[in-house]
Amino acid sequence: MQLPSLPSGNKLIYVLIGLGVLVVVLIFIVIIGGIGKQPAKVTLQLWGVFDERSAYSKAISDFKKQYPNINVTYTRQTAEDYEQKSLNAFAAGSGPDIWMIHNVWLPKHQDKLRPQPKSLKGYKLKPITTIQFKEQFVDAAFKDLVSGGQIYALPLYVDTLALYYNKNLFNSVGITRPPKIWKEVNADVEAVTRLDANGNIIQSAAALGTASNINRSTDILAALMLQSGVQMTNSDNTGAAFAKAVGQQNVGQIALEYYTDFTNPSKRTYTWNSGMHYSVDAFIEGSTAMMFNYSHQIPVIRQKAQRFDFGVAAFPQLDLTDQTNYASYWAPAVPLASKHPNEAWLFINFLASKDPATNYLVATNRPAARRDLIEAQKTDDELGIFALQALSAKSWYQVDSSAVEKIFADMINDVNFKRRSVRDALVNAESRVNVLMQKARKK
Repeated sequence: MQLPSLPSGNKLIYVLIGLGVLVVVLIFIVIIGGIGKQPAKVTLQLWGVFDERSAYSKAISDFKKQYPNINVTYTRQTAEDYEQKSLNAFAAGSGPDIWMIHNVWLPKHQDKLRPQPKSLKGYKLKPITTIQFKEQFVDAAFKDLVSGGQIYALPLYVDTLALYYNKNLFNSVGITRPPKIWKEVNADVEAVTRLDANGNIIQSAAALGTASNINRSTDILAALMLQSGVQMTNSDNTGAAFAKAVGQQNVGQIALEYYTDFTNPSKRTYTWNSGMHYSVDAFIEGSTAMMFNYSHQIPVIRQKAQRFDFGVAAFPQLDLTDQTNYASYWAPAVPLASKHPNEAWLFINFLASKDPATNYLVATNRPAARRDLIEAQKTDDELGIFALQALSAKSWYQVDSSAVEKIFADMINDVNFKRRSVRDALVNAESRVNVLMQKARKK
């Protein structure tokens, strides 16, 4: 068998040169192809309830400049069916890539959310760490949005309950400043409240004590409980505990009785009942001197009554040296149903960073969640109070916030309509919340 002959010296040189040229050409083609290759275009759907599209327009525009392959579209949904509509969409394998969740929704919806990954595949930006989260945002946000060492949402703002007061009514009875502690609230209630000869309220001092005709009544009661030292749930969040004694004091019962006493005609603090107009309307009409609400009510009041002279002060405390305020806000999260989770978390990290968050706060007139932006807002005439209160804000673990709200409203009504004693109403509410928590554990 004859073996093939090897190329002669000159031929071998030509072959090697040819192979070298071929390799160079192939490398050139690969490099050119790589340069010309563009990232896949992605469109992110962002769903929310209370923000206008303009709240995100600047952030979306700036994000697009950095990541031209990613479009972000915001859709404002109706608040009434937002949660259920979202859940239906997720079940159908659709819905938003970024979902604004309420700060107490994580216990109920954690299994439907994708936590932030440690890295974003295909992008240089490093996601925020839990350590950075603690450093950059207020404590309430960390407790609400981080679970098991994983970040499920990043806050853009944190709102808190504050005291709204009618300056003219205060002036008319010689009250020189809004109350800072609840004992002063009691005194102001006695000074402002007016009853006719039949005991009917003709001038209310504060919208306190009922459930249905007071905006965010259950939040106000929860705030009083937290200030009183009530442990709303047990240490591992497996059961409700707000009817339990703390330090041999029935603090939950004391808070509930204090709240409902404002509707008790036999008490000196009687100033409100179920026949009064809705709290926001009563305040604007001048039929009550004080209400307790969040910052988003400021533009509502101004729109309805442009000449109304009102002030906003810090939420009253039991003790000014140990302040507790009540938090309520919405934050962007990523559902498991998202088809673009990397890009969704990329946008959320961008949106919650200092400059885009600043633009969002300016557009929405909301109080900051970032500590550095609280520093900038704290001297603001309008938002300063809310911004500072975010530093001492709290919420509590709720497996189903809508169901808990109804249970708390029923608890208030049970006392007001004398269906149960204060103690029995509290124990019954705790039992009902425990049933909710047991059902949640079995899922």
